Amino acid sequence: MSGIKRLTPPQSRKVNALVRRTCCNCDNGNCILLDDGDECVCPQLISYSLLCKWFRVAVLPADKLLYAELYQTGDRKKCTECGAFFASSSNSVKYCPDCRKRITRRQAAERMRKRRAPVTQ
Repeated sequence: MSGIKRLTPPQSRKVNALVRRTCCNCDNGNCILLDDGDECVCPQLISYSLLCKWFRVAVLPADKLLYAELYQTGDRKKCTECGAFFASSSNSVKYCPDCRKRITRRQAAERMRKRRAPVTQ
């Protein structure tokens, strides 16, 4: 995870939202770690790169999909039902969490319908 990673504009928007929402060092757009008496703007919010080491190590792994997108890990998969990308820790997962619930219910209903059907010979 060393080296400076360049971000596309959509990735930068996601990163900035994540910084504002979850970074404990971001206070109204200012970085507490860099504060030496004067308010200092968070460098992660004004850059198209992953500059902040705290963000890369502590905040970014919380958003698994964005982490997989930025570091091209194998955790990012495409849902076979809707085509959306989602983070996965298993090789056998085929569906995103939204589709998984719907498909599981449909398969269970089908299985029970088949089980209740009268046996014909």
